[in-house]
Amino acid sequence: MKAVVIGAGFAGLAAALRLAQAGAQVTVLDALERPGGKAALGYADFSSGPTVVTMPQVFGALHQRLAWPAPVLSPARPTTMYHALDGRTFSPEAPGVPGALDATLAQLTPEEARGYQRLLHRSRALYEAAAPTFLFAPPPDMGALVRYGLRHGLEASPLTPLRRLVQNGPFLTPFWLRFATYLGADPYQAPAVLHNIAWVELGGGVWHLHGGLLKLAERLAAEVRRLGVHVEHGTQVQHLHTQGGRVVAAHTSRGVTTGALWVSAADHHRTAAWLGQSAPRAPLGVSGFALQLRLEADLGQGHHIFWPEDYAREWADIRRGELPGDPTLYLHLDGQRAFLLVNAPPRPAVADPPAYGAFLLRQLQARFPVPITAWHALSPADYARTAHGGALYGRAPHGLSGSLRPGWRVRGLTNLAQVGGTVFPGGGVPLSMLSGWNGAGALLGLPYDPLGGPDFSA
Repeated sequence: MKAVVIGAGFAGLAAALRLAQAGAQVTVLDALERPGGKAALGYADFSSGPTVVTMPQVFGALHQRLAWPAPVLSPARPTTMYHALDGRTFSPEAPGVPGALDATLAQLTPEEARGYQRLLHRSRALYEAAAPTFLFAPPPDMGALVRYGLRHGLEASPLTPLRRLVQNGPFLTPFWLRFATYLGADPYQAPAVLHNIAWVELGGGVWHLHGGLLKLAERLAAEVRRLGVHVEHGTQVQHLHTQGGRVVAAHTSRGVTTGALWVSAADHHRTAAWLGQSAPRAPLGVSGFALQLRLEADLGQGHHIFWPEDYAREWADIRRGELPGDPTLYLHLDGQRAFLLVNAPPRPAVADPPAYGAFLLRQLQARFPVPITAWHALSPADYARTAHGGALYGRAPHGLSGSLRPGWRVRGLTNLAQVGGTVFPGGGVPLSMLSGWNGAGALLGLPYDPLGGPDFSA
């Protein structure tokens, strides 16, 4: 059976692998010139997005499915170094490290430590309640949502905003708020249930993948080719033609491609536009402005967060559609390369990206001098090549139902699955691979595969 996958990011490559392993004749269409999706912009040897690994069990399970040796992962210790303007730092350790919690709490005042333990336990409870329905299972139907609501709905504090739930003093409150941005949320508009994201990092740890995530994308692409998959880079889909409740062809910049099974790993908004459907009206989530930095010296591996003077003001700027005047700086170090990322609104008017990039460099050098030899800026307009409006995770996960992602199937179409970071179960490399692997599997009628996570599907 001929299958077509649109997109060669992590979700699209995972989908292509599942289809090829099942014996389908697979074609992958991708608008970029190399695999990796949002990770493949800018410098050819840099990731332009994901930098570290969470949920390492997903990576291990995928390697196992492909009969590869286990991935070489090294824990980031500490997970992240947080820097306040007054010079104070905070470096939490993941609970799996012996003595980690004691070492983390020793950096805090007694009041902060009590709040930290309370919120850490709360994030774990929220995660363990949500994972069986919203992570390691197929997209929930109404019955699954009702069961979750009856069992855990009140515990998720549905009427409480995140900003109220995570009050932990002026130093730690931004720390807890920031985790909601991993799903594209404005943390001051996010629901309390998104506090569960904190446990993914603080409970499971942060890991460095040997070679980096962009190298993993390249290796996945090589594997699909080894399995006989035809990959067309530089091919832009323009329209999906449907007939009798089925997608039958894609009109592209290089002609027409036909197929019996279809997987769109593109942004959910793009898929809707190709089908001639109305795009979702929900507000878009956060975008990013990034700098890829080449360094004179090898600074090792690690990542840092530099807080601004006023975290709330940063998000007020973003809500106005402006690049923040005093942003939070995320810095990832990887030998003689570094990646600097700040939050940005979708669709901002960036008249001069190099000028804003130079401003960010001045901000960084004032806080953490690094020996830079060259740099390249990536604005929301660059991320818009793979994300609608540059919104990295699709629609904003705000409100009671905002964190619910669209499912894999498109109403009225029997042979199309939509997968990736803007649909179920959400953004980030491990969730995107879960989405691609299992969205393709659902098209084939295969059972759900949790890829190393707990199997709650039964």
